[in-house]
Amino acid sequence: MSARHQPVAGWSGGARRAVGSLRTVQPPPGKRWPLALQAGIAISTPVLVGALTGHESLGLLASSGAFTVLHVGMLPVAERAKVLPLFGLALVLAAALGASLSTSPVATGIGLAVVSIVTAAAYLAFRVGPPGSLFVTLVYGLSAHVTAPVDGVQHVTPATMVAAMACGCTFAYLVALTPMLRRANRGGARPLREILPGPGLDRTAREMLARIAIVSLAGTVVAMLAVDPTRAYWVVGAGIAVIGVRPGRGVAASRSLHRIVGTIAGAFIYLAIAWIPLPAVGVALVLGALQFSVELIVVRHYALALTLITPLVLILTSAATGTAGSLGTVTERVVDTAVGASIAALTGLIHGRRGRS
Repeated sequence: MSARHQPVAGWSGGARRAVGSLRTVQPPPGKRWPLALQAGIAISTPVLVGALTGHESLGLLASSGAFTVLHVGMLPVAERAKVLPLFGLALVLAAALGASLSTSPVATGIGLAVVSIVTAAAYLAFRVGPPGSLFVTLVYGLSAHVTAPVDGVQHVTPATMVAAMACGCTFAYLVALTPMLRRANRGGARPLREILPGPGLDRTAREMLARIAIVSLAGTVVAMLAVDPTRAYWVVGAGIAVIGVRPGRGVAASRSLHRIVGTIAGAFIYLAIAWIPLPAVGVALVLGALQFSVELIVVRHYALALTLITPLVLILTSAATGTAGSLGTVTERVVDTAVGASIAALTGLIHGRRGRS
């Protein structure tokens, strides 16, 4: 094959592999149901408590603290007990910063890029692994969105947002510690410096950080100028999710396609759920079921997991902001995802052919 035709063949082969990955289901790396159960309980219980006490909105805000549980899920519980408070603190600080900047769209956008890049650098430097820094970015954006003034009125104060997130993270941490009720799970934890070795960025980590920086900056600018400033965190979050924690051009293309396809399918599921007049207790049960299912599926098929992640996040954001589900809202999310995922896929070229998968 001539050199002139090699790039075309490379792109064509990459596209075929990306499409083919939609038909591939990976074997699970280990037992996932304990983490899935913890995540389901951590996200649904605050909503349920809020519904039963007449504080539904606070329960929904606190439920985002469940993201704490999703970190370092494959570590022994005694080691998770040491490191999860750090991730909970990162989420609370992100919520505080997002809420404090929410009155200025420009400041919110700058903060989004800075938080995404700085957090990604820390996660990569200390080799945190999946799910990476995505949830810090999402919590920052959600907090800024929820506390932003509407017609000059700030319906959720920054203090309320931060307090709810702190309570949610604390509860999620306690849920993650439940296996320690068994004496056999209480010992044998390594020192913190061994659990999170670092700081240091090798070549691959530097490339991953460069990709996240590009997505964070470009995604924020594109959203601010051509999409919608209030949706910038969706664009950036989609890009960071596509990058994930694995390098490679093939990985970038496949995850981008999975993200877009899964989001479109999940948007229809959300519309179906939104048209059902669920009571707050029903919302809590749906969120718990979705989160439980996501954690079982996400390591096996990314697009299928996105069909559940999309309605879960849309339910959280729409319920927390008091906006009902609509075709317009869903269309916006699909557009945001397509923009962020496309930018992230292009950044895969940074890895060069040695990163091809």
